[in-house]
Amino acid sequence: MATPLIEDSIDIAADPEAVWSVVSDLKRMSEWSPQCVRQIVLGGDVRLGTRTINVNRRGPMFWPTTAKVVAFEPARQIAFRVTENHTVWSFAITPTDTGVTLTEKREAKDGKTTAVSRIGIDKLLGGEETFESELREGIRETLGKIKRASEQA
Repeated sequence: MATPLIEDSIDIAADPEAVWSVVSDLKRMSEWSPQCVRQIVLGGDVRLGTRTINVNRRGPMFWPTTAKVVAFEPARQIAFRVTENHTVWSFAITPTDTGVTLTEKREAKDGKTTAVSRIGIDKLLGGEETFESELREGIRETLGKIKRASEQA
């Protein structure tokens, strides 16, 4: 069973629009995420309902996924649901006195994913505990990279 919620947050000294311009540009996801090699946005601009094709990597192993944007509120939040495992990844931007707090989440409703995902994680990615530990580290790394990019903008 997957952990229902994996999340972390970081404070960023930038306005919500600057952070939004980074997190909503899904074509740049490979610059932030250590697991994402490429995210191909289908159909032009990112908006609610936009679909993506994603190429992921862990060591020498590569695998594709697809996703659909399921939440899109400029300068507030973006989320996409991964078709193959039914998890939802999101970024939420919360204004603060000094900028924003950016929260990244991976949600697996009721701790459930697909059978194919569970088998792949168990047989190819070292099991749920190892894989989710890497996801936590990846979220922290992603948030740090987004912070640097947003504060330099």
